[in-house]
Amino acid sequence: MAGPVPELEDRAVACADHLRGCDRVLLASHIDADGLTSAAVAASALERAQIPFETVFEKQLDEEAIAGIAATEYDTVLFTDFGSGQLDVIGEHEAAGAFTPVIADHHQPAETDTDYHLNPLLFGINGASELSGAGASYVLARALEDDGVDNRDLAALAVVGAVGDMQASGGELHGANAKIVAEGEAAGVLETATDLALYGKQTRPLPKLLEYATDVDIPGISNDTNGSLRFLDGLDLELKRDGEWRRWAELTSEEKQLVASALVKRAVSRGVPAGKIDGLVGTAYVLSDEPVGTELRDASEFSTLLNATARYERADVGLGVCLGDREGALKRARQLLADHRRNLSAGISLVTEEGVTHEEHLQWFHAGDRIRETIVGIVAGMAVGNDGISRGKPIVAFAEKNDEEVKVSARGTHSLVRDGLDLSAVLGEAAREVGGDGGGHDVAAGATVPKGAEEQFLEYADELLGDQLT
Repeated sequence: MAGPVPELEDRAVACADHLRGCDRVLLASHIDADGLTSAAVAASALERAQIPFETVFEKQLDEEAIAGIAATEYDTVLFTDFGSGQLDVIGEHEAAGAFTPVIADHHQPAETDTDYHLNPLLFGINGASELSGAGASYVLARALEDDGVDNRDLAALAVVGAVGDMQASGGELHGANAKIVAEGEAAGVLETATDLALYGKQTRPLPKLLEYATDVDIPGISNDTNGSLRFLDGLDLELKRDGEWRRWAELTSEEKQLVASALVKRAVSRGVPAGKIDGLVGTAYVLSDEPVGTELRDASEFSTLLNATARYERADVGLGVCLGDREGALKRARQLLADHRRNLSAGISLVTEEGVTHEEHLQWFHAGDRIRETIVGIVAGMAVGNDGISRGKPIVAFAEKNDEEVKVSARGTHSLVRDGLDLSAVLGEAAREVGGDGGGHDVAAGATVPKGAEEQFLEYADELLGDQLT
């Protein structure tokens, strides 16, 4: 890879050289979309380099999980999309001779370090917006290339991971991610184009595409089934075939332009601010080898499909899809996605109906056991902007994890990040103050705290946010 800084490439080469000298490797990865694509990129690169490996997934890399990994008796463990924030614990096992860690991650590192640590934050690259976990795995994959091996085709999965990690701020990928996009285009596995920045362009019928396009709220269309239908019926275009609405991906360039222009005119006429209207357009990342009209064709829809597998403890299914299983794994993933959408819809309705509690610098809700702890953060992010839920404050969500612990998820906006927000620091510090732990990114983070400590956690978090945002 034409890396963003030479030091990052040098570290990747050192990691790759160590892996080549291993008889076998344990590949341990996180379970969200970025984690699954990280694992798939690393697994593909290891297989092509003829390095034997086994893959395991962890929902949370805590002390118990790390101890379990150490007990597998692998001499080398490759951690992808986590590991940096747990280097203090990993380092204890390394010092005891349990295993040598190789880490390809993008989260905030602990103060401890190790020789084979590939993290963009160590080299002045923003891990929350410029290189994801899958991106770090991709840099490693390029360093693992030998004669006759070209891993640039793995750029497509790296982009899916970055998009799934919400790194396409402002409608496109930046920094090191953009370099990966360029390599994917050169390899013929990615296509980019300026397009409507709406989710579902491949799979949703046009009326549903517009009805559910709530990031830019257009009165009379967004969240309005009849309004969306009337808008499309009023266009002098053949938007139905055999009585069925077409999908955006099936339209010609001219048809797309006419619909987009009409959509912008409607937004302007209904008083939508210019800044919001700009958000209707962004860069589309298309996987060239996937069939038109499928979830796998669009990076955003692909990442959502992967999240649906991970959130329901079926990371093996998501990995199978990433590695090319278009039969059993894809069918099961689509079933999980349908369940996921129903659960998200129910969760958003619950939060919207019951509302949130506003503190000075944050807003929060406690779902108890009514929303799965694996999706409560997604629900929180999607609920922002609904009645009574402000975009001007971070949102904190609680959900029961087990009899003793509560999961905490927090979401912010890139605008708040520009004002100083760092949720990783807030959740990590506030959780540790009450006997828990946490971390993540500036715009999205998570933690686990003891049950009953939520009120005290909120007090600490609100105070820390006040220090950041004022």
